[in-house]
Amino acid sequence: MRIRDYQQEDEAALREMHAAQGFDYPFPDLSNQLFLTRLVLEDDDGRPLMAALGRVTCEVFLLAQPGVGTPQERWQRLLVMHEGMRRALQAQGFEDATCWIPPRIERAFGRRLRRLGWVRDAWAAYSRKVIP
Repeated sequence: MRIRDYQQEDEAALREMHAAQGFDYPFPDLSNQLFLTRLVLEDDDGRPLMAALGRVTCEVFLLAQPGVGTPQERWQRLLVMHEGMRRALQAQGFEDATCWIPPRIERAFGRRLRRLGWVRDAWAAYSRKVIP
């Protein structure tokens, strides 16, 4: 076994792996510039056994003055900022963004995000530092 960079001719084998796993998400577009790392683990005959794909993701932070203005004014500011950020990320090639909401505001702020088209992910998120 050895790890090597992905090659275009690996795509069919990776598509088969993806289909066999049966997960409910489309096969990723491996030509997307946001995939910075594409590694393939191959057997002794050069056949792909596994792949790991590293895609750049976007974490969005919102900084705001709590309690400044009326609730309607704060909502309007959020709408303007939301659209500005959406356009800026789209212009840079991002397809999606993620935000993590502190538990103490998740119920109320989550409702606002859902009104703007955000969804609460069903998949559990795990994170790890890559620097020891």
